[in-house]
Amino acid sequence: MTTTNNVVPAKAGTHRSAGWGADGWVPALAGTTTKSRRRRLYTLLGLLVCFWVFTNAYPAHAVRPDEMLADPNLEARARDISKDLRCLVCRNQSLDDSDADLAHDLRVLVRDRIMAGDSNDETFAYVRARYGDFVLLKPPFQGDTLLLWGGPLLILVLGGVAARRFYRGRATVPAPPPLSADEQQRLATILKGSES
Repeated sequence: MTTTNNVVPAKAGTHRSAGWGADGWVPALAGTTTKSRRRRLYTLLGLLVCFWVFTNAYPAHAVRPDEMLADPNLEARARDISKDLRCLVCRNQSLDDSDADLAHDLRVLVRDRIMAGDSNDETFAYVRARYGDFVLLKPPFQGDTLLLWGGPLLILVLGGVAARRFYRGRATVPAPPPLSADEQQRLATILKGSES
């Protein structure tokens, strides 16, 4: 005896996952519990917070309150100068961002020069004369810094030349010559022998 199942299609919009349910219209979350929805929501919020923190991270200024000048205009000048000077210990941080003792000493030196009446350029030149071009976050374009400025371009050009030679060398490999009549006959004999 054969049994047939009669399948009756559901009316549009009557299925729980495709219409209005107890929680409202939620086709994307159909079949999930409230607890799992809440967990997904918290995970999404956590990822958004992490994204915001990493994209809006600002450097922590290491200027101590005892270093700051009482006059806000002079302090702003000191900050402008020290943001272009490199910490000699950290090497990739400005003086404002570094907690090193030497950076503290350099910040105090900058503020002393400003208090002595030096202009921004004079203070900058004083620190540069004392510590050399290494103290500058953006060294000038001159003979002894030519490799520093041109190095990335040189590496890019050398990499391009190497890649071109590599791919050109692969393209110029000659194709093997066609088989002679004798070689084709031997190959056919070998293939017949391996089939049997």
